[in-house]
Parts: sequence; C-alpha cells; structure tokens
Amino acid sequence: QVQTVESGGGLVQPGGSLRLSCVASGFHLAEHAVGWFRQAPGKEREFLGGISANGDTTSYADSVKGRFTISRDNAKNTVYLQMNSLKPEDTAIYYCAADYSFQELIVGWPPNRPLDYWGPGTQVTVSS
Repeated sequence: QVQTVESGGGLVQPGGSLRLSCVASGFHLAEHAVGWFRQAPGKEREFLGGISANGDTTSYADSVKGRFTISRDNAKNTVYLQMNSLKPEDTAIYYCAADYSFQELIVGWPPNRPLDYWGPGTQVTVSS
C-alpha cells in the first residue's frame, strides 16, 4: 500500500519526550514536502509543522514552536518529529502527510486540502 506510516507514539509523563517517525511505503519520500499533524478527540486536525523535500526549510505552529523539531533522513526515507516538554494537551493522534507538488505544505495546510499520502497515525498520550 502506498502511504506514509507513523510510529513511535505511546504514553509519556508531562515534561517527557518522544520521537515519532514517518516512513514512506511505496514511494520516495525524498521528493516530497512533509507535514506533521495531530487530532485530539472532538477537535479539528491541526497542522504542527512542515519540512521541505531537501530538509533545508522547516516551520512550526505556535502551539509547538520551541518544543517540537522536524528533521528528515532521505537516505532512510524517513521524517522525524522530536517532541520535548510534552504537555497533557499534546495528547492526540499524530499523523504525517507528504505531497509532491504542494510545497506550501512546508508552512501550512488549508483544512481538508487533499495531500498525496497520509498515514494511519500514531497515538500519543501525555499523562501522569
């Protein structure tokens, strides 16, 4: 199946850290801009940040700026989301998405705009 696949979620205490991975299945992630998103129960899907295809440019939503970092290793067909200083309000399902032509994904995402590839998500729970 051609998609992205997220991993690395789990249960973590407030103040803790997690690193999520986004692996491309069936395509070359190196040619695509990638965005990270999350969706908490009863809330809209939220754009967290994006990274350009070559990794030179990143951007972040205000809600995670200074705590989350996006990076990529194109040799491994993988994009990462390093999450530090986690808070209970970070609890959500986290998704990554990749797009070949919509380079604006680096800096934002008009809600419900179709993207080339989405993953099934990984659950992150921040709780003591």
